[in-house]
Amino acid sequence: MRLVHSSLHDDVADRLRELIFAGELAPGSFLDEVKLAGELAISRTPLREALKVLTAEGLVRHEPRRGCFVAEVTEQDLDEIFPVIALLEGRCAYEAARNASDTDLQALEALHDKLSRHAKARRINDYYAANFAIHEAIIKLAANHWLAQVITGLRKIVKLARLQQLHAPGRLEQSLSEHLAVFAALKARDPEGAEAAMRTHLTRQRGALRELARNQRSRLA
Repeated sequence: MRLVHSSLHDDVADRLRELIFAGELAPGSFLDEVKLAGELAISRTPLREALKVLTAEGLVRHEPRRGCFVAEVTEQDLDEIFPVIALLEGRCAYEAARNASDTDLQALEALHDKLSRHAKARRINDYYAANFAIHEAIIKLAANHWLAQVITGLRKIVKLARLQQLHAPGRLEQSLSEHLAVFAALKARDPEGAEAAMRTHLTRQRGALRELARNQRSRLA
């Protein structure tokens, strides 16, 4: 896990994000500074600066006299974040439908073809990677750096839980259908349709996560 780049705190923060999103640093887990510094082959100074960055992003929580822990996303967090991100990404889809060139749409079609292949093969991790790339492409096409900046911050939090929703029964197929609906609206140069389809897509993601949480509580009861 040794860092090959400089030991600046930005590099360390990037590496810690990777570990958090990969689940190698689990939600709620204690971040042992001595152990992490040794594993990353760095001093504790850039590590502490990196932890401050991740705390500001909401990926890490700091408890006085106890240290830092990987953040846990609560149901209330998700209830509050998803309506906001649905509005914002919906607006991105609206702008993308107005801005996309034929070349842009061809690139998006290739991504959707890849998405469909992963869904058919039930390769959830690969599906999620293609899904993420599509969202990123649509955000870029919106060409609004203020929207992109706010969405990027929220997506870091949602990313802690979003992958789970693809394990809900029927969700993979539903997600693909929703993406294809967004893409159809983009190809039709239909801003309102693209916005509505994107908002539906994100709202249903929240619904899938809520269903998984209910099922988990039932199993534990």
